[in-house]
Amino acid sequence: MNFQERALRFRCEHEWLYGIMSVPQQPAARGVLIVVGGPQYRVGSHRQFVLLARYLAKRGISVMRFDCRGMGDSDGDIRTFEHVGEDLRSATDFFFGECSFLEDVVIWGLCDAASAALFYAHQDRRVSGLVLLNPWVRTEQGIAKAYLKHYYLQRLFEPEFWKKLLGGKFNLLVSIRSLYELGRNSLQGGKKSAVSEDSASTSCDLTAPLPERMLDGLKRFRGKILIITSGNDLTAREFLDLANSSADWQEAMKTRQTEVFHIESANHTFSTREWRDQVAEQTANRVLSW
Repeated sequence: MNFQERALRFRCEHEWLYGIMSVPQQPAARGVLIVVGGPQYRVGSHRQFVLLARYLAKRGISVMRFDCRGMGDSDGDIRTFEHVGEDLRSATDFFFGECSFLEDVVIWGLCDAASAALFYAHQDRRVSGLVLLNPWVRTEQGIAKAYLKHYYLQRLFEPEFWKKLLGGKFNLLVSIRSLYELGRNSLQGGKKSAVSEDSASTSCDLTAPLPERMLDGLKRFRGKILIITSGNDLTAREFLDLANSSADWQEAMKTRQTEVFHIESANHTFSTREWRDQVAEQTANRVLSW
């Protein structure tokens, strides 16, 4: 299917935001808004967001991707994922204003952009679905447990680890100290989240741990949700450990009929063509069927 791409800019409060829109000749009534997280802009790692948008547009899905304030070409001060709610609302307003055929949108986000999407989605009835990749639920306790369970324990079964140890190329003292710190952190209450202390311009209660705020967003959202996770990624492992060990998370995901699609060999950004194509296909199939 043919599609057109064009550059765009729109206002968020007093600043200009810049992005790209991909619109097919025969567009569906549901579009996709790609939210960019972390130190990224609208192109994404290894052109991930460009390729995703073009794949979706070829499937008849209109896509908008943009730089949040302070990132890429957009104006303003840089801000964390907890403080981009106004950016998402302004982008959604512009998307609907430019594409009169739209009836609803699905928000797509990776890592802390997935967290930002979950914070925002329940506040906007135009958002009918979420595609969340390796959601960021980072706490000191959570990442410590993930390291112990999925990194250090796994290394004990790797021949290369024992070769380094027996060959004197492995600093045992440093590793013991690291294990001690991780073990101590994993036994703490986990009340401290690895998030910004800046509490301005957010609808979230920043006094609560990040996993609790994520769970609250999940419970409040009434649309469809697809979660895509990587097997070779500690951020994904931390999320899966949380979801699998928490009765509240399991109940909320069951109630919301949340789907989880796992790619065992994939890394955090799904950097190979095979992984990227799986993500794109899963996204398109859900957007067109929800």
